[in-house]
Amino acid sequence: MTEPVRDSVEAALDLDEKKVYSHIAHESAEDIIRIISSLDAERAKLHGNVVYYRDDWDDLIRERIAKGKRHTAFDFYNPALLDIWEEKMKEIKSVKRKEVLGYGILVGTVIASLALTLLGEPYFLLGLALLPLAFLIRDLSRERLDLIYYELTQFFIDELRNLVEGHSLNPDRYRFKIFSGDYFGVETRKLGTGLFAVVKTEKSKGNH
Repeated sequence: MTEPVRDSVEAALDLDEKKVYSHIAHESAEDIIRIISSLDAERAKLHGNVVYYRDDWDDLIRERIAKGKRHTAFDFYNPALLDIWEEKMKEIKSVKRKEVLGYGILVGTVIASLALTLLGEPYFLLGLALLPLAFLIRDLSRERLDLIYYELTQFFIDELRNLVEGHSLNPDRYRFKIFSGDYFGVETRKLGTGLFAVVKTEKSKGNH
């Protein structure tokens, strides 16, 4: 008599549960370090730094979701991460839209002032006086975007630490490329021409 065929769920239950979750934690940590580097690269660009790091993580997430493929960090480790990510991405796009709108209104006002001047009204001085507002719009937008990218990057750094500590992973295995040195809970290391970081855990803190 042949042995009945078990489905994948039954087979999975026979596996070492700790190993299964450790594997998920490992894949999630690898996802998260890519996200951290991608976010910090965008933040570095805001500060005018020339960054060659490129990882279209936002597009990759959407591609996976559209194709119904598994995304370890968001689907298995912590589904709430996707909601947080989506909310922040909407906020970033909103800030960028408002910046473009601000430039549009400013340019429209300047053009209108020049048109009125051609009709005999000396409004061009008003238009010229408004031009410095372009720098104010840019600076306010950059400051807001910088804060959003910082908060999101720090959030994922904290999530990575939780994973590493919760599943006894080796922090050095999940070092990530970083471009800013103002995040909490990380130890930065210069490797070649690049700056890398690893999360500080309770265990590593005790060794200092």
